[in-house]
Amino acid sequence: MNNILVTGGNGQLGSELKEIIPNFSDYNFLFTDVSDLDITVHDEVRAFIESNNINVIINCAAYTAVDKAESEPELSNAINHLAVANFAQMAKDKNIKLIHVSTDYVFDGTNHKPYVESDVPNPQSVYGQTKLDGELAMQQINPANSIIIRTSWVYSKFGNNFVKTMLRLAETRDEISVVADQIGSPTNAADLAETILSILPQVSNETVELFHYSNEGVCSWYDFAKAIFDIKSIDIEVNAIESTEYPTAAERPFYSVLNKERIKEVFQIEIPFWKDSIIKNLK
Repeated sequence: MNNILVTGGNGQLGSELKEIIPNFSDYNFLFTDVSDLDITVHDEVRAFIESNNINVIINCAAYTAVDKAESEPELSNAINHLAVANFAQMAKDKNIKLIHVSTDYVFDGTNHKPYVESDVPNPQSVYGQTKLDGELAMQQINPANSIIIRTSWVYSKFGNNFVKTMLRLAETRDEISVVADQIGSPTNAADLAETILSILPQVSNETVELFHYSNEGVCSWYDFAKAIFDIKSIDIEVNAIESTEYPTAAERPFYSVLNKERIKEVFQIEIPFWKDSIIKNLK
């Protein structure tokens, strides 16, 4: 029996993993969040892993408040970088399989074609930099049987996300404005959760491997919003605006589409189209 520690258990991805564990009865899951395991306290994490005989870590925990990270760089670094380095060292010391989730924000968004895993990162925000630092630490420590999965524009039935925000705004407004010059690919956390547990038995590598995962297809935030309202048959006017009209503390990549060919080829998986996954999410 594999004992799997899932950090960030109450977040979007962690919550979606909880939903599907009945389909993966060969595993024993231990879900933690900051209230029961503070991943920035490294001795506490080590003691938890040892006492529970953990042999797989799925690290869904992250500091994801992108704008707030600009004023809380130390906390962002502790969660997104130093904790990941600690997980990587324990994975190496104890022969633990480690799945770590990262982000499209490691890129600067100046590409004009989907980013492949070998493209050079150039984060433009504290959040992006701390996530990249976590990746680099994990690669440097280099635990065997461990992978990094970068993803983008995550939403789910749980937590706070773009889909929920749009539906909430539509309850009180008949018109909204949404940025149309940032291009990417939404990711239904349910699809990513299913992929992680499906590929887990196949993860077998001597050096840390890097993969990209999002739903198929490309859209802007404006397109994303329009799709949500169309699917829910909500009558609301959506205005397309430029990023300069909606200033934020952290700079966002203008183009952060991820190329998924490598993960599809290595693990022989199929990835749903982004609109199909939104329909599934909104049922």
